[in-house]
Amino acid sequence: MAREIALLTNPSAGKGRGFRSAAIALPRLREAGFVVRDLAGRDGDEALDLARQCVAEGVESLVVCGGDGMVHLATQALAGTDTNLGIIPAGTGNDVARYLGIPRNDPQLAADVVVGSFVRTIDLAQVGPAYFVTVLASGFDSKVNERANRLRWPRGQMRYTLATLAELRVFEPLPYVLELDGETRRLEAMLVAVGNGPSFGGGLRITHGAVMDDGLLDVVVIKPMSKPELVRTYPKLYSGRHVTHPQYEHHLVRSITIAAPGVVAYADGERLGSLPLTVNVAPNALRVLAPR
Repeated sequence: MAREIALLTNPSAGKGRGFRSAAIALPRLREAGFVVRDLAGRDGDEALDLARQCVAEGVESLVVCGGDGMVHLATQALAGTDTNLGIIPAGTGNDVARYLGIPRNDPQLAADVVVGSFVRTIDLAQVGPAYFVTVLASGFDSKVNERANRLRWPRGQMRYTLATLAELRVFEPLPYVLELDGETRRLEAMLVAVGNGPSFGGGLRITHGAVMDDGLLDVVVIKPMSKPELVRTYPKLYSGRHVTHPQYEHHLVRSITIAAPGVVAYADGERLGSLPLTVNVAPNALRVLAPR
């Protein structure tokens, strides 16, 4: 009996790269003997409905063609189920694929990972009914995201560069209240990040060293520093060298509640909601198709 999977594409991922990548991956999946449902949502709500329908109807795997936002969307339908998540990376960041070792620049090689059908179980982070895979950002980084989303021009990465420069002019350290596995801490910080995985934003390794299957969340606090020092430290996020900075603080927890005034949190690059928020680890909550 033929195995049925679904290929769910984000048409807008990577400026059309989603559709182009799906057109390469689809024939490879069918050649391997899968019965493939070829799906594309007109918007996020429709795509999520399609994902949930696939799970309800018992498809073996839901393969998403897009970036971390598409992985985030699919995770809301797949968490805690027996349906596997496959990934054909076609976004800008692709941090989940980077962590799992899925080829990020060759849709056919990514499809071969799906064909290999090696299942790996990873943790998720849970906030109320929502889940995230990579990193929750709250503080300077999330304020930049909020500002960038309000800009109508320019588009692409330049919008975030301008938002970063604008936020630097006015940003001041924020007063946080953190509850780390029941222990309360009050402090000022530039940002607090909660990582299930090590990176977000296309390789920014803010929670460097985080492991997706250890049953723990990595909490990183960047304590107050001058704006010139923040500018100097930011590039170190790409290599993880920021962990040696004296204003870096790291905790391993199973649960954290974060509170700070006027801060909206982002997770997997998606707007999650205003603080305070409680994040819990959800061990072994997602089945993913990964290289052996």
